[in-house]
Amino acid sequence: MSYASIVDCRGLMHQASTQYGTLLVGLGNPILGDDGVGWRVVEAVEAQLNGAEIDVAYLSLGGLSLMEQLIGYERVIIVDSIQTEGGAVGDVYQFDLNALPEPSTGHSTAAHDTSLQTALAIGRKLNADLPSDIQIVAIETQPHFDFSDALTPVVALAIPRATAMVMSLLTKYNGDGTT
Repeated sequence: MSYASIVDCRGLMHQASTQYGTLLVGLGNPILGDDGVGWRVVEAVEAQLNGAEIDVAYLSLGGLSLMEQLIGYERVIIVDSIQTEGGAVGDVYQFDLNALPEPSTGHSTAAHDTSLQTALAIGRKLNADLPSDIQIVAIETQPHFDFSDALTPVVALAIPRATAMVMSLLTKYNGDGTT
């Protein structure tokens, strides 16, 4: 089933429980330089899937908007840029969403929205069928936002490591990472 058809059939948050498997999300803005690294990693993963039954989405918003896209999935992998204290640009991390140190880190939140953790709590109170397993793969970037579709060289060099982390998670979830 394609991602587009899933979006059409998921509809309202009070729907009956339906599990769709794994959703891979590239999060960020591809025209703001390193902010688009999540999209680039997901493109690299998608090229290795060989027609797998993994749903893929390229999104630019976090919070409530992101939470709505997760409805109906058993598990989600979100790939994004991140800025941490003490991290070096190009560092690659993988962690459970619940381990995210600050709810406003990365794109899981927005200035006029809420963190993804808060949005998930709201969705669950509204009986939305949300995943309990949300993994984050993130690449450390600098917080500058110049209009460019190019990544800085050090961030671009981190894409293969992040891609390998995502493929490892897909293998764990699906046995071979391709179905």
